Amino acid sequence: MVGVSLARRGKRRSHPKQQMVASVLEYAALGWASCTGARPLQGGARACSCDRIGCPDPGSHPLSRAWQMQATTDPALLSRWWSTDPEANIILPTGRVFDVFDVPREAGLATLAAMDAAGSVPGPVAENGDRVLFYVATRNLSEDEDEWWSCPLDYGPSTIEEMPGLRWHCRDSYVVAPPSTLPSGGCASWLRAPDGGPLPDPLRILDRLADACE
Repeated sequence: MVGVSLARRGKRRSHPKQQMVASVLEYAALGWASCTGARPLQGGARACSCDRIGCPDPGSHPLSRAWQMQATTDPALLSRWWSTDPEANIILPTGRVFDVFDVPREAGLATLAAMDAAGSVPGPVAENGDRVLFYVATRNLSEDEDEWWSCPLDYGPSTIEEMPGLRWHCRDSYVVAPPSTLPSGGCASWLRAPDGGPLPDPLRILDRLADACE
């Protein structure tokens, strides 16, 4: 039921304020921590709801610099946050329960179509404007810090030189989740909504994405 509800909500171009808190509570039920994010502003002097003048990334970042400590699955706390700011975007930290491969829309849709044709289950997949995001099981909990997937980040995605256009959100990074508002005025949406099932192996998805991002 979680996947069906999220999918229906994410496909709408506009959304009532209550859909934000409903979505964030469904993410919490999956064990996915959230925190409030800035939202883009339209038609005014400022492009972002944050307090930074000339924000370089309108509506696409957490509201607080302490987002890593604030992110939670506590329904009471999440309800209070979105009751105070019902239009806040939804930020999901990566590298805890899941990582995210974030690719240009054309490459992402081609990969998804190829997986569907092959009968391969892609796991949760979101569309954020001109980007497609593949949610995969995190590998950042490994005890071996030297393994390739344990990458140090500075609050942003890592890159893989052999795959231009691919962004890899893992430890210390985050993504904007459906049905958050995008700078274009549209909404992030689920192409394949999470359903509570096991997330796919990142190496399997990365292998698929490698062909599309070459």
